[in-house]
Amino acid sequence: MSHFDIERPIVKLPEQQPEQQIPDEELVWTDEEQERIEERKAKYPDPKSAIMDLLWMAQEKYDYLPPEAIRLCADTLDMDYARAYGVATFYTQYYKEEKGKFVLDVCTCFSCQMMGGYDILHYLEEKLGIHKGETTDDGLFTVEEVECLGCCGSAPMMQVTNGPYVHNLTKDKVDALLDDLKDGNMPPFVSVTLPQDEDEMGGNRRSDVEATETYQTPPRSEAVK
Repeated sequence: MSHFDIERPIVKLPEQQPEQQIPDEELVWTDEEQERIEERKAKYPDPKSAIMDLLWMAQEKYDYLPPEAIRLCADTLDMDYARAYGVATFYTQYYKEEKGKFVLDVCTCFSCQMMGGYDILHYLEEKLGIHKGETTDDGLFTVEEVECLGCCGSAPMMQVTNGPYVHNLTKDKVDALLDDLKDGNMPPFVSVTLPQDEDEMGGNRRSDVEATETYQTPPRSEAVK
């Protein structure tokens, strides 16, 4: 364990009565958004089931979900705030506080953990000078530790701002990614080839990818002897 990690501060509990972040006059849906909401509600037998869709819309609208944005979604569907809050806090893809321009979700679930997920997480923390859950002073990067992202075969890996995956991470690959993001360049949608498909499809089952990456045997974590 690094000296940097040992000095990690204690995480504070959230405020019981947080200060409102979004003015009341902005806590409304536009006519276009109302149309989208009605379309989403119509997909379900119970309109309250559209809460995940509405929370996503609110996050796109406000960039994150302070309590008042979650309440707007709950009130729109005539559901209890506690239920909407439970959904918003269950999924890491919903941001309950302001994040950096680029959110780096590093998977540390079992497969990624064994293959170096924590090595990558700690490398990012030390390189950026922040701990998981924190944002760099320039507002550019937020680092998060997340559960399984469903890409165990290309561990260690991360997701960038609820978007593209970055597979088979190494420290050099992290350095290159950070440089690209600083220049405003998001990574492409990459499909990792499957060995069993290489003869028939070049290893790629997708037709909508921007790039492919050849499957490779994942590494072993530095902490695993």
